[in-house]
Amino acid sequence: MTYLQAIILGIVQGLAEFLPISSSGHLALIQNLLGIQGDKVVMFTVMLHMGTLVSVFIMYWSDIWALIKELFITIGDIFTGKGLRLQERPVRKLGVMIIVSTIPTAIMGFAFNDFFESLYSNIALIGAGFIITGFMLYLSEKFGEANRDLQHMNFRNAIFIGILQGVAIAPGISRSGSTMVGGLTVGLKRDFAVKFAFLISIPTILGSFLMEFKSAASTIAKSPDMFGVMAVGVVVAAICGIIAIKAMIKAVSDKKLKYFSYYVWALGAAVIIYSFVK
Repeated sequence: MTYLQAIILGIVQGLAEFLPISSSGHLALIQNLLGIQGDKVVMFTVMLHMGTLVSVFIMYWSDIWALIKELFITIGDIFTGKGLRLQERPVRKLGVMIIVSTIPTAIMGFAFNDFFESLYSNIALIGAGFIITGFMLYLSEKFGEANRDLQHMNFRNAIFIGILQGVAIAPGISRSGSTMVGGLTVGLKRDFAVKFAFLISIPTILGSFLMEFKSAASTIAKSPDMFGVMAVGVVVAAICGIIAIKAMIKAVSDKKLKYFSYYVWALGAAVIIYSFVK
């Protein structure tokens, strides 16, 4: 793999992870177009996820630090018999909602891992995933003004968003798009829906990294010369991730998600046509 290929993959991963256009679908297409070997693209996908994770930490560090501190306070309250007190501790409730959303995603990931992996080899199904993403984004803009914040969020809302995040494991279906559409569907305020979508990406991205790390580490051990190329890709992914998060915040606030739907519809149609004529 060359530095140019690493930069391209870093740009695609950084932008597509947080813009509602499916990073997994784009990386699968890039792999086919550039002719990158499967084991190396797995390694890069795993490491590039860490680059996008850095993006979230930079953009939401104050929230993340507050969640970390609240975790220790929660442990203390449990051992002293004070209980969870979710309504009294907003940060604690946010942490619990993130955990609840992650549970259905994790269950779906483990239960249907082989099925989701099989989809990556079918270009037509990837194209169908893009089209499904487009419909979700377009329909989300039809919802009225949402006014539910963290205080009014419940476990059903978190589970529903987590299920949509699980569905987005399939290539072509956007994780960020699915979770934000899920938040808007249950009536969350737009700014909070965006924040929640990005915060719940942390355990999901980290979990994906841990699941594939052994395979990635083995590939790196066999090709130590790839470390520099990989580092460049990670840095590019982190920078592009920050740009994408900022763009996404503005797009949701300004109700511009439908413009992304036009892009994924066109891409999905092109991919499906290509799958039949190649």
